[in-house]
Amino acid sequence: MKMNTKASTLFSTLVLLAFFHLSLVSCRKIKGNHGGNGFTLDLIHRDSPLSPFYNPSNRLRNAFHRSFSRASFFKKNSFASATDTIQSDIFPIPGEYLMKISIGTPPVEIVAIADTGSDLTWTQCMPCANCFQQTTPIFDSKQSSTYKTVGCNAEECTSLGTSSCVRGNICEYQMSYGDQSQTIGDLAFDKFTFPSTSGNNVSIPNVVFGCGHDNNGTFNNYTSGIIGLGGGEVSIINQLDKQINGKFSYCLIPIPLQSSNSNATSHINFGDSATVSGPNVVSTPLIKKEPSTFYYLNLEDISVGDKIVDFKSPNITSSGPGDDGQGNIIIDSGTTLTLLPSEFYSSLESTLVDSINATRRDDPSGTFDLCYESENGTIDAPKIVAHFTDADLELSPSSTFAEVEEGLVCLTIVPAEEVAIFGNLAQANFLIGYDLVANKISFQPTDCTKY
Repeated sequence: MKMNTKASTLFSTLVLLAFFHLSLVSCRKIKGNHGGNGFTLDLIHRDSPLSPFYNPSNRLRNAFHRSFSRASFFKKNSFASATDTIQSDIFPIPGEYLMKISIGTPPVEIVAIADTGSDLTWTQCMPCANCFQQTTPIFDSKQSSTYKTVGCNAEECTSLGTSSCVRGNICEYQMSYGDQSQTIGDLAFDKFTFPSTSGNNVSIPNVVFGCGHDNNGTFNNYTSGIIGLGGGEVSIINQLDKQINGKFSYCLIPIPLQSSNSNATSHINFGDSATVSGPNVVSTPLIKKEPSTFYYLNLEDISVGDKIVDFKSPNITSSGPGDDGQGNIIIDSGTTLTLLPSEFYSSLESTLVDSINATRRDDPSGTFDLCYESENGTIDAPKIVAHFTDADLELSPSSTFAEVEEGLVCLTIVPAEEVAIFGNLAQANFLIGYDLVANKISFQPTDCTKY
């Protein structure tokens, strides 16, 4: 990725922080509206007033900065009972969101980053040769009667692409991220336990995960690892396919940009309860490309009022001979900002400037390109609609222009080279359903505080 020195420094300093600052600290059982298999979990961001790690200072700046690290990570890795419903809640806060699950027999609760942009689920494990500090006990595999390591020749090992054979026949994985954070450890099987609608936990045996013995980087002590919700072979989504049939959905409450008093929650659903249907639902094809980890959509253009800006982007990746250029943007719940190619961004910004009657100001931090003075934290912004194939999404003004500091409102769409990402600010107040069998993503305008 080519960029000037200032942009490069900003990328390397800020980006993966978005990726590693989620924290789910509660799990709430919810009454399901659908029969069939599935589950729903609560997600909470570490910046939420509901989080014990809540610190209101610089919440927005931290969240925005983490988006750049996320983009760096993507760039670096662009080449992995019948009526019982498994459940979890989502809490709105700047940045990303987290999940709480239990591993082993007896089950040990872990709190980890819910990440649709990676596949491998992993947690810190004893003994820790080199581990970051965490507030909860580190998982001790010796205390689990259902724990077993994965062999070197097993399909789960060879599919990772970043594994080696150690200590006889134990598959060792190694994962690195955009800010040089990394985890190294044993690939293993164990039982995963989730809450459910019946009040009884649902246990899934032999789930593949990473038992990390050497982990370092920008991780904070409120999390113990990552839960991989990507599209690759070892992701939780694919491993639980029999239980969830390739379906999951979430409804993200808008980040409380001006107030820290909201205790509202929403949910992430898995399985039959994740079906998105009803009035005002629009669906767009989910484009299959490599790497299979990422969820690709096709963005055709963006309209500002009655003006259309055609979207032109280099391919994020090539899926090989016959690639038709479809799938030009990644949808990611773990990235706060929306990132668009610089040339297209320039056209979009110019169109917005012509449509906004407000006093323009520079962002002192240099993070944002388009900012305005504001006495009340808002500006009179034109309607912005993202036109995906077969799906037009009108973006919320409070999501596209955010008050990043007192008296300064900035556009939360930013330029980036090559990698285009549809971030979670733009996804707020949509019920978004992923159907990996039908290869589509559906959107339904929803007040997520009531979902």
